[in-house]
Amino acid sequence: MYITLEADYAVRIVNCLAKNGSRMDAKALSAATGVTLRFSLKILRKLVAQGIVRSYKGTQGGYELARAPQEIPLGEVIETVEGPITISRCVGGDGEFQCTRVEEGECRFNRAYAEIAKLVRDRLYAIHFGE
Repeated sequence: MYITLEADYAVRIVNCLAKNGSRMDAKALSAATGVTLRFSLKILRKLVAQGIVRSYKGTQGGYELARAPQEIPLGEVIETVEGPITISRCVGGDGEFQCTRVEEGECRFNRAYAEIAKLVRDRLYAIHFGE
């Protein structure tokens, strides 16, 4: 299981804002994180919509964290761009995907996948940007 490039970039952007401690414009964020300006803006829109980052318009505009860094868990940033953290499609239960099932109709591996996903999610939510 890999974290996508978009999630990696989102973590870089939030971490940069946390370390900087003040408002930064998108161009400065892009330069500081090595993320293209276009991709930075796409990610910032998602972070703003989730309430992780606050945006300001105008000549003194830019972006800053909407909460203290120690209140922002790594898992929330990742889930903002990735969606729910799961390790298997059968864990989501949305019915879109088929998986191997036993006679009772329950996936043989669903419970193990769900437990592993919970461990990963719990660990990612235990790490905050203010640490």
